[in-house]
Amino acid sequence: MRAPADHIHAPPFPPKLPWVNVATLRMDQQRGRPVLIEFWDFCRPNSIRTLPYMRAWHERYTPAGLRVIGVHASGFAPSGDPDAVRAAVQRLDVPYPVVVDARYEIWGLYGNRGWPARYLFNATGTLFDYHYGEGGYKDTELAIQELLGVSEPPLEPQRPEDVPGAMLVPQTEDKEGPYSGPYEAGGVWAVLDGAGTMRANGREMTVDHPGCYELISHPVSTAAELELYVGPGVTCYAVCFTPGLAPASRRAG
Repeated sequence: MRAPADHIHAPPFPPKLPWVNVATLRMDQQRGRPVLIEFWDFCRPNSIRTLPYMRAWHERYTPAGLRVIGVHASGFAPSGDPDAVRAAVQRLDVPYPVVVDARYEIWGLYGNRGWPARYLFNATGTLFDYHYGEGGYKDTELAIQELLGVSEPPLEPQRPEDVPGAMLVPQTEDKEGPYSGPYEAGGVWAVLDGAGTMRANGREMTVDHPGCYELISHPVSTAAELELYVGPGVTCYAVCFTPGLAPASRRAG
């Protein structure tokens, strides 16, 4: 959404924070170009689902002057280690600079509310647009284009539920620790760490790094039962659910 005021300026990055993919950056040195900031966590499915758009905007608009910066703020114990963040950035092929906000210093300066969260600043460092959560990709890209003075078709939605105006069903709330039981969602994920195996509804998966693992994906939002088994050497910190399209019967109604 467009910022409600034109006087909100980009806070500076606190000194001595770990950076990945680049030497230390200063926000005041970005003046003269638009800057897109995203708060994310590699252990959160919503952040992982937003990554394709962030990568694409970096590749598409960096030549035109956009600077993309990820602010990694951990929401789970496995993603709190800067070395784990560096490994995740490499594993997930994140090409733009990432700063590790280990003590939530940047989070506090922004008054941030959750993951993911996008803040787009103009060339003078003034907030131009922002969005909390998944979605809003077309609006963000059009705002980027406005600041850069370019015009081209926005990216195609990565998933059916990303289409503007798509009717989604509210998903089951995330559950702490390993969870087995009923749910309604488009996707089921687990935040895992350690080394070993786990099984979700009979499907066995190998766990070899900290992160969020997609367990189940439905074509539309589905009411079902999860049977989760976590093997020795693996810790499950949470089971998370992501939204899905309303079934055709609901859309027709």
